Amino acid sequence: MKMYRFLFTLVLLTFLCGSPQAQQKPAYPYGYFRNPMGIPMQLSANFGELRPNHWHMGLDIRTQAKENLPVYAAASGYIAHIGIRPQSFGRFIIINHPNGLSTLYGHLNDFFPELEKWVEAQQYKRESWAVELEPDPALFPVEKGQFIAYSGNTGGSQGPHLHFEIIDTKTDKRLNPLLFGFPVEDAVPPVLQRLAMYDRRHSVYDQSPRFYALKKTDSGYIIPKLPVIRTGLDKVSFALQMYDQQSGSVNPNGVYAATLFVDDEPHLSFVIDSVDYAETAYMNAHIDYRLRFNGGGWVQHLSRLPGEAGVVYKSISGRNGLIAFSDTAVHAIRMEVYDTYGNKSELRFGLQYNDSLAALHKSLPPVPHFAPNIPEIFSKPDFRLELSPRSLYDSVRINYIKGPHPVSGSALSAAHQLNDADVPVHAPFTVWIKPSRSLPAVPEEKFLILRTWRGSRSLRKASLENGWLKASFDDFGSFQAFIDTVPPVLEAPGKGDTINLSPASRILFTPTDNFGVIKNFRAELNGQWLRFTNDKSRTWIYRFDERCPFGVHELKVMAEDLAGNRVEKTWWFKREPYTPPPPKKKPVYKKKKPVKKPITKKTTQKKK
Repeated sequence: MKMYRFLFTLVLLTFLCGSPQAQQKPAYPYGYFRNPMGIPMQLSANFGELRPNHWHMGLDIRTQAKENLPVYAAASGYIAHIGIRPQSFGRFIIINHPNGLSTLYGHLNDFFPELEKWVEAQQYKRESWAVELEPDPALFPVEKGQFIAYSGNTGGSQGPHLHFEIIDTKTDKRLNPLLFGFPVEDAVPPVLQRLAMYDRRHSVYDQSPRFYALKKTDSGYIIPKLPVIRTGLDKVSFALQMYDQQSGSVNPNGVYAATLFVDDEPHLSFVIDSVDYAETAYMNAHIDYRLRFNGGGWVQHLSRLPGEAGVVYKSISGRNGLIAFSDTAVHAIRMEVYDTYGNKSELRFGLQYNDSLAALHKSLPPVPHFAPNIPEIFSKPDFRLELSPRSLYDSVRINYIKGPHPVSGSALSAAHQLNDADVPVHAPFTVWIKPSRSLPAVPEEKFLILRTWRGSRSLRKASLENGWLKASFDDFGSFQAFIDTVPPVLEAPGKGDTINLSPASRILFTPTDNFGVIKNFRAELNGQWLRFTNDKSRTWIYRFDERCPFGVHELKVMAEDLAGNRVEKTWWFKREPYTPPPPKKKPVYKKKKPVKKPITKKTTQKKK
């Protein structure tokens, strides 16, 4: 083991020292973890793949498009955490290992029988399907290669696979598993598609970048027929549209690292090797968010935005990736892009400032902006928005539109649109709305603020302060205050005074609400809490088990919305042994033999 660890550390340090994005790295225990599946390890996503509002924080391991394949402990340790959540990881396990690392296994179906039984008992004890459990370390010890669960498609998964993470137990940072020597073949360098250039006299959100197509040659990538970019902009930055691949796979995965050089001097790097969930939203500052939001590709900045404070960018000698010209010489630009195996792609071109081209790039007229790194307040007589210093990555132009006042219905205010949702927000901001109608005498929990944008909706419970309603949001859009006194709707699981559920294997409820949010759901069978699952966060499902024997039962169901409005209904149903009728036999049609007509005088005359 020591020899393997030494060889891996030597290879890693050689790769890092050869590229100036090098930072002091820990010597990860090469070969310590085994493949958590019993089939060859193939990936559908790697660590650092770009996802909406986050980097992918582990490996997605293919399960041959099947569920219920056995999952094994990647190393010895003990089960430290079990979670069951709607969306997210669904059903998952975290194992703590004696070397200070943990592993996470997500989107599981059933756990191994002893653990499954214990978890079910805890759910009934807490009367909650969604649980976060931390058993005593002595309760569930595991050995490397021990069966722990079946793979599945639970939670926010879009298809059968195993989500696997390696975690620094003390810091909770997720580490790049491909640096630990898993058996994943990769001899394919990253693919560079397009180069983007930005005018950094202005915010990246006030412009569309200029794109340059790239071509791969034997000596690296080039800009076809354009060895030198000549520009009248005196301050620019660059970004790359790119992705990585593993051998034998066409999946567009995330790149591991990239470095910008100017005249052979390193200016900035990013390395995606260690990120925690509190930092992963900085991915929105790593990409051209506005371009992606409006249907464009994933373009990754090789510069640090003013409000970016994450961990993946590595400034070199205080540089931040912005290139400011002080002469008209041709400067050599080089970009090196790596995957975790050291496969490298390289782009080279020249860059020159040209005074005669400056007139082509007019400065934008000054307009009001929100700035990053300082608290900002936008105020109108009946609307107010407060940004924290960490809300923005770059300056954002202020664009406000007020809609008409409501005359009826549940709306309490006009709709106030502030900016478009194609600008990312890091830290939540506070919205204040002054109602344009008198507030009825109802509990404060009935007041809501709804944010909408192009069909997306986010609803928050509002608090009342000095005649204003306020709530926190993390996206720009249109904001409006409402009152909600309408309870959710529950449909009966069948027909009749006593519903016959003998042919059924489960009971389903999909409550609906006028604002689309169900906060709580509870079911009782004969006065006792009954476990309904809520894996995809829309439909609640109970699969018949020993807690519902044959006979007549009382089922009581409650659904509650965000404003505290409740609906409670009770039904009686029966279950009896049920044998499905035999399938109807298809009628067998025998082919009729042709009937020979007797020879008569008429038939002989026809033949003639």
